[in-house]
Amino acid sequence: MNQIQIGRFIAGRRKAKKLTQKQLADILLISDRTVSKWECGKGLPEVSLMLPLCDALNITVNVLLSGEIVSEAEYQKKAEENMMNLMKENAENKKRMALSVICGIITIIAVCSLIVIAAYIDMPTTARIAVIIFAVVTAVLGIWAAAQLEVKAGYYECPNCKALFVPTMGEYVKGYHTLTKRKLTCPECGKRGMCKHRIVR
Repeated sequence: MNQIQIGRFIAGRRKAKKLTQKQLADILLISDRTVSKWECGKGLPEVSLMLPLCDALNITVNVLLSGEIVSEAEYQKKAEENMMNLMKENAENKKRMALSVICGIITIIAVCSLIVIAAYIDMPTTARIAVIIFAVVTAVLGIWAAAQLEVKAGYYECPNCKALFVPTMGEYVKGYHTLTKRKLTCPECGKRGMCKHRIVR
């Protein structure tokens, strides 16, 4: 889906309805920053807001995801394309998550093996130090690669406003986390909380 095209379409429909970003945001009970983000092509409305947004703009979800008014002849084709795009996006997110887990497992095995080698195999002190340094570098690079894959695998759901968002790498790394949640600041409502990781929209 073309986020920029959808954003321009939302802006065009809003202006046609003679609504400001603030007025549309008030109808949807969200911030005008969120509407601005959509219209700039920097994100799509989360699923829970699609129907209310479409009602406010007097369009269908299929038209919204197409980013244009669709003729009746093309309606079915566009609906199928939009469904396929969503399925493709979800499949890519699952693949990234699986690669992140594999990367993490390989990193743990490699680092543990290097530590065992450094601890139990007889070698000169300089070689032992080199193996330990290599283990640390392997751990850092492995964790970084796994984090890069995971942060792009799906979205995080704000527990307060239910917005879906992708955190910045800096915030992702700093956030306290459990297996399925991470403490993040929502870019929509500005509140900080334990956000649930969701692979699919």
